[in-house]
Amino acid sequence: MCKTPILFSVRAILAAFKGLLVVGTLWLTVACMGGGGGSSISSQNGHHGLFKEWQVIDTATGQPISLDQWTPLLLQQDIIYLGEEHHNRFHIDAALTLLRGLKSEGRTPALALEMFGWDGQATLDQYVSGVEMNRQEFLENVRWRQNWGGPFEDYEPLVRLAKEHHWTMDAMNPPKSLVRIVAKNGLAQAESDPMMTEWGMKDEVIVDDPIYRLRILQQLQACHGKGDDSRYQTMLDASMFRDEGMAKTLVNRLNRIRSLNDTMAGPLVSYTGAGHIQYNLPVPKRVARRLADQVRQVSIYMTSFDSGRIEELQDMIREKAADYLWLTPVGAKGLPRRC
Repeated sequence: MCKTPILFSVRAILAAFKGLLVVGTLWLTVACMGGGGGSSISSQNGHHGLFKEWQVIDTATGQPISLDQWTPLLLQQDIIYLGEEHHNRFHIDAALTLLRGLKSEGRTPALALEMFGWDGQATLDQYVSGVEMNRQEFLENVRWRQNWGGPFEDYEPLVRLAKEHHWTMDAMNPPKSLVRIVAKNGLAQAESDPMMTEWGMKDEVIVDDPIYRLRILQQLQACHGKGDDSRYQTMLDASMFRDEGMAKTLVNRLNRIRSLNDTMAGPLVSYTGAGHIQYNLPVPKRVARRLADQVRQVSIYMTSFDSGRIEELQDMIREKAADYLWLTPVGAKGLPRRC
């Protein structure tokens, strides 16, 4: 019989019975390692594992990772990157459980979200610290519509959890208005715009990594059609700009956590679309560069499990789309677009 462990520890399991780890109807589980249902796959070393919902796959081995292995590894990290498929509520559920699991271990995680822009940071600080404001006032002051625009309900549980525990919560993105300037004019021309100085990006080094460039251009061409690379240059510039801005945000927060000299402070949990952590290139590599590789970090690519995606998931493991794949049920809007 397959025994399915609950993330994270005995304390977390006990907390669950008090209602602290119930996320909707989900008792979130990590991989069930035994037999039973699921689609059989072959990993790179020839052994077989099972793909199934809520399983975690270590891309270094192509095999499911056990709870006993995963929990202490996560607790050792400075930064944990969670990459989602947008509009998949199961990915929010996964993030909630991970954060609650960290708390059950006595840790004080910090949260950083792609969905907020720097021009909303002051409001985020006020909100999580307990300043009273109604929902509509919060959304207006944090400039939700201008910077993200999707349903706030998708991400409200993460914001609510941070507020409940007064955790720091960082807006990761440069303001949308500034990103648009780069997307329209390109980095070279945008550097002279006063907004670059206003938001501290004028003198930032935006690294044009050749491997990153190749990956992004391939994806742009897959989504928008083939064409000369110059056709996508400003889109590539905007992508690099955003990722560099997010990396800057994470490094600033991590340095503050380190300055506390508190072994229970952190880790910093970054929550973005999976495209910002793929192959550890967009944000994680930029963070490592800024910290001269003096950072312990791990990337977790959350993606929908479907029996028709076995080959695609195998490719993601082989190419190491992230350090781990976390397989979830398919969201209400269906499978992710391949491009």
